[in-house]
Amino acid sequence: MADAKPPQAAVPSVDKLLRSEEGKALTATFGRQAVTDAVRQDLTTLRKHLSETGEPVQGEFGVDNVISRVKSSLEAHLVPSLKEVFNLTGTVVHTNLGRAPMPPEALDAVAAVAGGASNLEYNVASGRRGDRDDHLDDWLCNLTGAEAATVVNNNAAAVLLVLNALALRKEVPVSRGELIEIGGAFRMPDIMVRAGCKLVEVGTTNRTHLRDFADAIGSRTALLMKVHTSNYEVQGFTATVAETQLSQLAHDHTLPFVVDLGSGTLTNLERFGLPHEPTASETLSSGADIVTFSGDKLLGGPQAGIIVGRADLISKIKKNPMKRAMRCDKMTIAALSAILRLYANPDQLVQRVPVLRLLARSADDILACAQRLLPALTRRTGKSVSVEILPCKSLIGSGSLPSKRLESQAIVLRLNSARRSGAALNRIAAAFRALPIPVIGRIQDDAFWLDLRCLEMRSEKVFVEQLELLRLHARSGP
Repeated sequence: MADAKPPQAAVPSVDKLLRSEEGKALTATFGRQAVTDAVRQDLTTLRKHLSETGEPVQGEFGVDNVISRVKSSLEAHLVPSLKEVFNLTGTVVHTNLGRAPMPPEALDAVAAVAGGASNLEYNVASGRRGDRDDHLDDWLCNLTGAEAATVVNNNAAAVLLVLNALALRKEVPVSRGELIEIGGAFRMPDIMVRAGCKLVEVGTTNRTHLRDFADAIGSRTALLMKVHTSNYEVQGFTATVAETQLSQLAHDHTLPFVVDLGSGTLTNLERFGLPHEPTASETLSSGADIVTFSGDKLLGGPQAGIIVGRADLISKIKKNPMKRAMRCDKMTIAALSAILRLYANPDQLVQRVPVLRLLARSADDILACAQRLLPALTRRTGKSVSVEILPCKSLIGSGSLPSKRLESQAIVLRLNSARRSGAALNRIAAAFRALPIPVIGRIQDDAFWLDLRCLEMRSEKVFVEQLELLRLHARSGP
């Protein structure tokens, strides 16, 4: 009787799999190298199983099964990791979820230049080389009252560039109460070190006076700086120095006065029922020589760091070699240009700039949305989960107006069991994240909350349709 073949003999060769009709079809779709690598990886896994158990799993070594697994692996690998999500966290300008949504005008502007050549650094009228800042300068100057402007890839870069260009190897006094830390443990003192200047801390955490700055000015002082504490507030026994006073002190000593607004805005937010946030034009009018702020927060545009102010200082900043490393690409410039054009008509801003529309949205409008969605969500939950509408508070987010809470409405999923397991709530949250367009909510007060402020009517249909794929596993207990 012939000896039985060893289990390893059941493993098909790479060449056999690639020469099969199914393998050829895969190669035509994904490319020979990618398919070859995926086949080898799958066969390696099978051989490892054999070496550990000594027995093949029935059917695993068949050509059809191997090819099917390889196809699934390749398809999963090609799914973009960056994808659309529903932001139902209650934080409108959410750093982790892409910050401000952009309007159709910005998306169209990006598409118009992304697919081919553009006049990014070319002056069509003269036929000579141009400056990419030219596409934004006039609009930024008109909207802020600045003499000149330039743009880099984010506001942290803007601050770094300004300090490196104007204060390299010199001292910069800053109030201790303004030594902020932004997302990702990125701290103002660290930025100043990397910029090559020396931080001189003045005043105390809660109280800083004009004399503190005056006492800190010396022969090595390069400029005076004020940092807007947009991501926190100090309340109680406090004192800060007004921008008009600081600018006067700086100018008395022939020093530039720089203000970092952080989030920044180009319009009076009070008209939308929000607290006042200093605008770039107000800050320049208060005597600032340079103002920096973000393009992707309250402004509602793409990620960018905007620098506006005195022409001579802007010229010096633009000549800094670091400017090239921080410059914006054509798509950012196109999107930001489109956003700035919308600000030419302030009366239409809340209708045309999504982030402002979401921030200004009324609680009644959000409640109506919740009432429309409640039946669909109720149908997708079992008896173990109750679904109800509750009032809640939304956050503006990304360090903008931290003390302001916006009246909102949420659909809340709560376990009916007396043993409300955190693991069960995490499974509910995971089920919503597993939908084709992941739904990101928040767990709070022993329940899963879907704050509907950022779900507008035009997206409701897609949201409801994909609920048919929702698979809740909300077992209570461990």
